[in-house]
Amino acid sequence: MHFELSEEQRMIRQAARDFAQQELKPGVIERDEHQKFPAEQVKQLGELGFLGMMVDPKYNGSGLDAISYVLVMEELSKIDASASVVVSVNNSLVCYGLEAFGSEAQKEKYLKPLAAGEQIGAFCLSEPEAGSDATSQRTTAEDKGDYYLLNGTKNWITNGSTASTYIVIAQTNPELRHKGINAFIVEKGTPGFTVGPKENKLGIRGSDTHSLMFNDVRVPKENRIGEDGFGFRFAMKTLEGGRIGIAAQALGIAAGAYELAVRYAKERKAFGKPISEHQAIAFKLADMATQIEAARMLVYKAAWLKDQGLPYTEAGSMAKLFASKVAMDVTVEAVQVHGGYGFVKEYHVERLMRDAKITQIYEGTSEIQKLVISREVLK
Repeated sequence: MHFELSEEQRMIRQAARDFAQQELKPGVIERDEHQKFPAEQVKQLGELGFLGMMVDPKYNGSGLDAISYVLVMEELSKIDASASVVVSVNNSLVCYGLEAFGSEAQKEKYLKPLAAGEQIGAFCLSEPEAGSDATSQRTTAEDKGDYYLLNGTKNWITNGSTASTYIVIAQTNPELRHKGINAFIVEKGTPGFTVGPKENKLGIRGSDTHSLMFNDVRVPKENRIGEDGFGFRFAMKTLEGGRIGIAAQALGIAAGAYELAVRYAKERKAFGKPISEHQAIAFKLADMATQIEAARMLVYKAAWLKDQGLPYTEAGSMAKLFASKVAMDVTVEAVQVHGGYGFVKEYHVERLMRDAKITQIYEGTSEIQKLVISREVLK
């Protein structure tokens, strides 16, 4: 087995690290405090090619591998998970879904500006009564011949008000259950499509999270992705890759908190020496480092399998399940290492702890990941 990154991958990681330190870090506390979307930083991420990393260059993408993608996600998430989730959604869900399953016309019209970072996209699956249960879609798309009539509500949509292109999952034939579900491309500004108020969240507060309402929205037939009834399979295949991105985000959050804890433990003194020299703290750091490295291996393996064209369903779910737990465990310990200062915003770790929790929820809860894994191992 070969664990060494290529020269190109190391350069990409360094570029992401430099961007995170120089562009994301200076205003990250203020953006979190005021729930401010990092619009300028997202624009710069697009200019760097980070919003269409794995898309073929003929569609304005960077043509990079999944390993490079998770390296970027890890570095950005060390500093600002609200920014990295934009990268995750645009790459793993929107661009991937369009490139893998969209028509050539859809790729020309929608994928190109998304991959170039000129626009950002949103993936609309969750509903008030259908989060992880994608088969229970209440949003309907009635076939009217040359168009569909879309009605319903979507919840917890990342990039809810800032996206230009929305991929919406809806039920066309309820009697067919999951085989009657379709995926549609809906443009911002379409009559009947409205964006609800921004959610006031515990973590990733800079992320633009909204409910979306569809009231007799006319969607042209050419905006359906794939054949009639392909929507459920489209969502499941797309989410498989999305889990790798969220696992990398969780890994980055944990690694960022750990790096802060190590730095603080070396500087803070108690009983005449740095607290890092006390076993109580040193052992915490050892456990944190071990957990992070184990999560990193799972994340990188899932990305590698994807790059090789090998099945990665089980590996992606394992990475997401484990890395998200590590993110929670490590950030809690990082706050503990900081003591009272860990409760203070300027030390960053309390924000990372709040951000960590969402990684156990979106792209499927921990329970959903266990369901996926158990089905794979019992085949």
